[in-house]
Amino acid sequence: MCRGNNRSHWYAEGGYDAIAEKLFNSLEVDRFLLEYDDARSGTFAALRFVPRGKTVVLGPVSSKIPRLENPDELARRVDEASKYVAIEDLALSPQCGFASTAEGNLLAEEDQWAKLHLVAEAVRRVWG
Repeated sequence: MCRGNNRSHWYAEGGYDAIAEKLFNSLEVDRFLLEYDDARSGTFAALRFVPRGKTVVLGPVSSKIPRLENPDELARRVDEASKYVAIEDLALSPQCGFASTAEGNLLAEEDQWAKLHLVAEAVRRVWG
């Protein structure tokens, strides 16, 4: 679920709270990929409605800006989300794709690779 991703701009904001119960319990999917790269995405509290056994892929790594997030902060955010979803049902990724439109985002290829390496480092810290 991406709230827009064109030339490093977003189009919508707001947490998942208003739609969480219906969204997480009515969609016939195995996993939810959720944007959580900044405060406009809301809190993890909406995850309390995710049924056990569904995977939640947290997206706290921005694909819009080149600045790298802190891997310790990413691990802390996964820990925070695990209060609502079992740790074995969580995963980590960038918040959206690097090019949701033909124009893409304002990141160089090396920035994108650095983001992916960061996600891998954070995953190793959390899940070993």
